[in-house]
Amino acid sequence: MAQQSAGAQMANVEAALPGGVVILGGAHGTMALARSLGRQNIPVWLISNDHPLPRWSRYIKKMIRWSGPTDASAADDLLRLARTHGLEGFLLVPAADADIQFVSEHRERLAEHFRIILPAWENLKTVVEKPLLYRLAHDLDVDVPRTYELSSVEQSRQIEFQFPVILKPDMGGGKDAFSQAKVMRADDRASFLQIYETAAKLVGVDSVVVQELIPGGGENQLSYAALWYDGKPVAEFTARRTRQYPIEFGYTSTFVEVVDEPEVSEIARRILATIPFSGLVEIEFKRDPRNGVLKLLDVNPRPWAWFGLAAASGVDLGAMLWRKANGQPVVAATAQQNVSWMYLPRDCAAAITLWFRNRLDLRSYFRSFSTVRAWAVFERADPLPGLIDLPLTFWRVFTKRLLKLG
Repeated sequence: MAQQSAGAQMANVEAALPGGVVILGGAHGTMALARSLGRQNIPVWLISNDHPLPRWSRYIKKMIRWSGPTDASAADDLLRLARTHGLEGFLLVPAADADIQFVSEHRERLAEHFRIILPAWENLKTVVEKPLLYRLAHDLDVDVPRTYELSSVEQSRQIEFQFPVILKPDMGGGKDAFSQAKVMRADDRASFLQIYETAAKLVGVDSVVVQELIPGGGENQLSYAALWYDGKPVAEFTARRTRQYPIEFGYTSTFVEVVDEPEVSEIARRILATIPFSGLVEIEFKRDPRNGVLKLLDVNPRPWAWFGLAAASGVDLGAMLWRKANGQPVVAATAQQNVSWMYLPRDCAAAITLWFRNRLDLRSYFRSFSTVRAWAVFERADPLPGLIDLPLTFWRVFTKRLLKLG
């Protein structure tokens, strides 16, 4: 069957407009999207088996717990919930990796009951499954970090590596320890074999990606953030993950700034145009300080952790998504420079680590607060999530991670 465009798919539920929005899963990106929509008086429902923090936002009308996107009956369960709660015709926005795959795989069936702005899985997987993404990058002459192709545990014991390397799952969304860790670093063969053999048992050899660790921290980490519709960008901007935690490869962004990086946008457009893409998307790059080459890391077709920076910089991607879903015009916008987003507790941990390593002075750190226009959790009009998250995050970071630094 020929693939329908996002616009054609949404025509199936046109009679149900305008309705509201159902967000599936997610954490900080989910909360930022809910706030963006809620400020437009758009009803937002959350269906999740993920992080509980967004449920405390005043902009979430109701949260429903479910068995999750990997359950065998997930599609039936979601449609039953839609009928029970009157959510048919709502815009469905998956906000976590497993939810993205689920909605994309079942897009045709779900689109009979929801509005969906997301490619079908046979197209989307080419940019979210890292081995396929890196093959596409090769075809497009886009640089990626050196990636080691391993087909067995035995081969991993024999191949020569240039340490340090990082190990990560080929795609996010898993619930095992390796997938939850997202990225793990190995500085020598002994640590590599320990991590690799454990990861291979958890997710399978074919699902473990081994790459060189590009030196440098968040100052070299760049992102493309955008809303696309039917193969064309509706709105876009670029940002730098100036600080992240851990500082080398960034499990979590902690301080993100709007920057003008035309090369990032140009490469991102080439990648997304191959699908063609529809939906929210963030694409991560790192500039290699050894030769200045920009290298592709990941594609995230969902609301990302620092999604709140979009609205704060004047490019409200959440509100624009809603307007496109309703066939309304979207006014072009350019992101304001010198605007930033911060995840305060984790940024403190990152700053302390950088300070101990003589890579950040305190005067520069406190000066960075002057540009912050969006926070990961806190918002004056929606304070409860921040009050809940702040002590929990400080405790988690400082007791489980920061105190273990060598």
